Amino acid sequence: MSDKLGIRGYDFVEFYVGSAKMVAYWYAKAMGMEITGYMGPETGSRDRISYYLQKNDLKIVISSAVQPGCHEILSFINKHGDGVKRWSIEVDDVEKIFDHAIANGGVISRRPHQIQDNHGTIEQAAIRLYDDTELVYVNRDKYPHIFYPGYEKPIQDIQLHCEDTGLLGIDHIVGNVRENEMDKWAEYFTKTMNFETFIDFKKGDIGTKYSALLSKVVRSEKSAIKNPINEPFVGAKKSQIEEYIEQYHGTGVQHIALRTKDIVKSIRALRKNGMEFLTVPDTYYDALRSRKDIRIKENIDDLQELKILCDRESEGYLLQLYTKPIGDRPTFFFEIIQRAGAQGFGKGNFQALFEAIETDQELRGNLENE
Repeated sequence: MSDKLGIRGYDFVEFYVGSAKMVAYWYAKAMGMEITGYMGPETGSRDRISYYLQKNDLKIVISSAVQPGCHEILSFINKHGDGVKRWSIEVDDVEKIFDHAIANGGVISRRPHQIQDNHGTIEQAAIRLYDDTELVYVNRDKYPHIFYPGYEKPIQDIQLHCEDTGLLGIDHIVGNVRENEMDKWAEYFTKTMNFETFIDFKKGDIGTKYSALLSKVVRSEKSAIKNPINEPFVGAKKSQIEEYIEQYHGTGVQHIALRTKDIVKSIRALRKNGMEFLTVPDTYYDALRSRKDIRIKENIDDLQELKILCDRESEGYLLQLYTKPIGDRPTFFFEIIQRAGAQGFGKGNFQALFEAIETDQELRGNLENE
């Protein structure tokens, strides 16, 4: 059900990468997704190739350039490496929400327009987000075919054996911005789309003895869209946000949290499929067993085996784990999350997660401030 602005929920996320075919096959294998759409020279696209992958409500597009004239993709990956170019919101009325956004300070990327083929019509528009990211408004009510006009069934005979990961869709999308930019971008969401600040993590809430960050979580009226925005906070060593901005050469999407109903099953399957996750020390689980407020249906031995983290809130609990960066640069990663009533973001796990991230930063030589 949509809200007053007609926001229904997350639609697709598009990554720009160096080799769409290789990355798409990795997503299909590691994340248990199905490649259901393809756009390339065979379908009339001369300068780029895109693969459309789907699993339940999770929709991912992987695109790369095939000609040197495709400057949009080539300049993006030359600067940022593989990363999220755009993410989208499904809406009732593209023109209505776009006009509201622009009237309230949204920066135009693409005006409302229609894309059509013999199968039907899609309406879309986009505004700028962060340095080089787009936020797309899309309505596909009149398009029953594969994803978007220009996409057809994959021409390749793709048969990959992988474990069923049980991934359901997007829970939230996290952006990293520079110091003193968090409030600006939170305000951008609240003004352009009537979002509200749901949680405000201040100094001392998120950090370790070496590094810290500040974060605001903004969400749409009915919580269909939730977007944490992180900025670095001065610490003794380089924070993960500083490393991201340095390696990504700008601001953008740091990670996407994916929902599951059974995180034990999902993490076990993802590990078998080849996904790498952060390492959590066994002492975390010793402390978890001693906490009297932790009452969960899952076996803590299973959580320890798979290094899954648990946090309790007044409404319930959540289970979560971060992957390691999935590309060559230490920038983008995924979070797997299972909610059992809890609506927060695992505040009780922040120190354990960030210490695990710092361990990997140190291995990369990116922890010390230069």
